[in-house]
This record gives sequence, C-alpha cells and structure tokens, in this order.
Amino acid sequence: MKFDPVPEPMRAPQRPYKPFTAAGWIAEVKWDGFRGMARIDGSAVRLFHKSRTDVTHCYPEVARALAPLAGGPHVLDGEFVVQDDLGRSDFNAMKQRASRRRWYPGAPQVSYMAFDLLMLNGRDITSWPLSERKDALSQLLTPINGKGVLYVQHFPAEAELFEQIVLPLKLEGLMMKKLDAPYTSGRSDNWRKVKRKGAVEPQRFKRR
Repeated sequence: MKFDPVPEPMRAPQRPYKPFTAAGWIAEVKWDGFRGMARIDGSAVRLFHKSRTDVTHCYPEVARALAPLAGGPHVLDGEFVVQDDLGRSDFNAMKQRASRRRWYPGAPQVSYMAFDLLMLNGRDITSWPLSERKDALSQLLTPINGKGVLYVQHFPAEAELFEQIVLPLKLEGLMMKKLDAPYTSGRSDNWRKVKRKGAVEPQRFKRR
C-alpha cells in the first residue's frame, strides 16, 4: 500500500446494514467525530483528516498525547472526537472545534480513538488480518492508553449489542468488521456500518 505519508482510508459501503450476528466478525462502537489518521516517527507527529489534509495544528493536544510512543514510523487509523460527561462522542462539539481549525481558549478537548494500525516501526502491516493488527495496536498504545488516546475495544459480532449498547446510550451505531480481512483503501464490504436511526450524519470537513 502506498503511504504518502498516509494512505487513503478504508471505509464501509455507503448502504446501511441491520444488526447481525456472524462468526469471524467483530463489533466496535462507532465514534461520532471526524475520521483521522496519525503518523508518528519518534516524537514527530502528524495528523490527517480522511481527505489526507494535514490537521496537526488543529488538534495539538492529540499530537502531544501520541508523541511518547516509542519507535516508528507508525501509522494509526481512528477518529477525532470530543467526549461528553458520560464519555460518549459529541459530534456538534467536535464540529464546532474542527471548524476553527486550531486550538483556542475554552476549546473542547479532542481525543483520538484508535481502531487500526497500518504501519508498525516502518513496516507496512496492512496485509495482516485485522485480528493481528488490533493486537499490535493494543500493545503499542498500552503506555499511553487513556491519556488523550484510547484503544477502541471490540466485541464478538452479535445483533443483540445494538439493543444492549447503542440504543440505551444513544450512540451513533456499530462498525462490524471481518477479523481475517486485510486493510484496503476505499470502500470494502469487509466493514459494515450499523447506524442508529436519528443519529447525526457527520459532514465532510471543508477547508476554509
């Protein structure tokens, strides 16, 4: 895969899916923010929106949180979010923060929810199955997890999760992902989006 300095992100098909149960699949909470990648090389951190626009200056607190990671270069995939008092993502607050394109006094704190690892110590690992990439990501983030950066946990893919987690907490939805799938740029049926009706649909970030 071409890293320049980050690849085009992997995405689910545009069509919505209903909750489902399937062996060999996992479910992750779908965080409601702005998709983003992070490239870490030593203490140098660069952040990108899914358009691969460099937004490091927009979220300096995320760059500081990722800087202590050892080694590199690493490339992470995840979501920039603002969390509410219950720890849920607040898209309106995130949109307000992103629109200013910088940190400012009183700005909502942005956290980085990391769910995939594409490069580890300079090695392209996109051909690894998702299960191995997530194991490597969990190990990499252990020293800083919870300090402005959060490793996105996963659960076995079960339809009941939608009623047990998403509906009571009014989350955006779930991302269902195939455990043995590689990471491929563009839309892939190996990822499936299961959204709660009435959830806010994030808009594409526009350069001012």
